[in-house]
Amino acid sequence: MTSRVQILQGDLTREAVDAIVNAANQKLLGGGGVDGAIHRAAGPALLEACRAIPEVQPGVRCPAGEARITAGFELPARHVIHTVGPVYAGRPRDAELLAAAFRSSLGLAVAHGLRTIAFPAISCGVYGYPVGDAAAIAAEVVRERAWGLERIRFVLFSDEVFRAWTRAFG
Repeated sequence: MTSRVQILQGDLTREAVDAIVNAANQKLLGGGGVDGAIHRAAGPALLEACRAIPEVQPGVRCPAGEARITAGFELPARHVIHTVGPVYAGRPRDAELLAAAFRSSLGLAVAHGLRTIAFPAISCGVYGYPVGDAAAIAAEVVRERAWGLERIRFVLFSDEVFRAWTRAFG
């Protein structure tokens, strides 16, 4: 693991970084898990900012594998990068979409001149992605190029997810 990558166990909504990544749904209107926690911590202005993002098709503001950015509002993070991972079904396309979600989030951070970013375990909650596989994909994407970021954190809630990410980046 390079010094610019950190694997932590904790609460993503408390991270004082340039951007935290929201494991969102395609509507970008809040939900459960990480998405709900971020919306609650950011306050109602986050929902309004998400509503202002244009739909690219009916009911879809951010297709799986893509990312959008808003302000962080009441969060310690200045921005929220919303990305949508796949609902796991065991298809090869699932891994491609998950890698694209990580890649799109990192690329958006770089495009906006951000230096620090913190991720959750995208798609590993209700979307059912196997934790070890998701961690390996995250590590592969982070290692595929320099990205130009000072710090990439993965802030993981459970022991199981923390251990999987530690193994993948170890």
